[in-house]
Formats: sequence, structure tokens, C-alpha cells
Amino acid sequence: MPVISSTRDPEARSLTIVCEFAAPVERIWELWEDPRQLEKWWCPEPYPATFETHDLRPGGTSSYYSTGPNGELQRAWWATTAVDKPRRIEFDGGLADNDTREPDPDGRMHGTVGFEPIETGTRMTSVTVFDSVPYMEKMLGFGHEEGSKQALGQIDALLVSAGA
Repeated sequence: MPVISSTRDPEARSLTIVCEFAAPVERIWELWEDPRQLEKWWCPEPYPATFETHDLRPGGTSSYYSTGPNGELQRAWWATTAVDKPRRIEFDGGLADNDTREPDPDGRMHGTVGFEPIETGTRMTSVTVFDSVPYMEKMLGFGHEEGSKQALGQIDALLVSAGA
């Protein structure tokens, strides 16, 4: 399992997940940049993601949905705010209404993902800051932390199947 730590900070309204992968930074970056590769790990099993749009440039947007085992959908979105390829991505995002595709009125999240070369490959640090403590509690109640860890845990298999 590539996740080496997961830390909640209610005062900062944040969740930090640190992972290490046996692949170079550029390869891990590709898993974020290419929507077809992103779909293979973004959501935990058995809720595969389908990206309808994915523009990983400042000002770009991404929209996707996960499909549950009984066919239920949950839409979500990103708005990319900063990119420093291949070192950092920042985006705002959250859930969306399945019918209107409007953002969840309860809140949103700001994500910062950093990629750092280490001796064995790449350390990736993901920091999610929630709009409010109630929104953080809502998302954690939905399984955001555990689901994120499970999703990130799928990356190793992709690296092995692709020969890193």
C-alpha cells in the first residue's frame, strides 16, 4: 500500500495523505494528467470514475461521476487553479448534483497535490482543505478519507501493469 500516512486536522479543516510510489515523478504526473489513466484509480472499487471532461491547466475544469455497484451515480467536479508540472497541482472541487450538475451548496474543497522525487521513486502529498468543519465532517462521514486511501492504493497495480 503506497499510503504512508493520513492526518486529519479539524482546526485547519484539512486532511493530508502522503504516499510513496516506486516510479519517477513524471510517471505519477501522467496518472493525473491523462483522464483515461485517472479513471483507473481516482475512485475506490467498486465505484469506478468516468471523466467527461478533464483539463489540467489553470482555469481548466474537470467533471466526472462515479458509478456504484447498483448503478447509482455521484457527480463531482474540479476547477484547476494552479499547475507547476510535474511538481504541483491545485484545484477546487466537490460533489455535484446528479441532475443539474451544480456544485454541492454545502461546500467545496481545495486540493493541493505535490510530487517530490525520493530515492525510491516519488513521494506524493495531497492536502485537502474543506470550506468548513461541518463540510469536512460531511465528507469524512461519506468515507472521503478511507475512499481516498483505497483509491490511491490502486496506483501500484497500474504501475506494475504498465511496467512503471
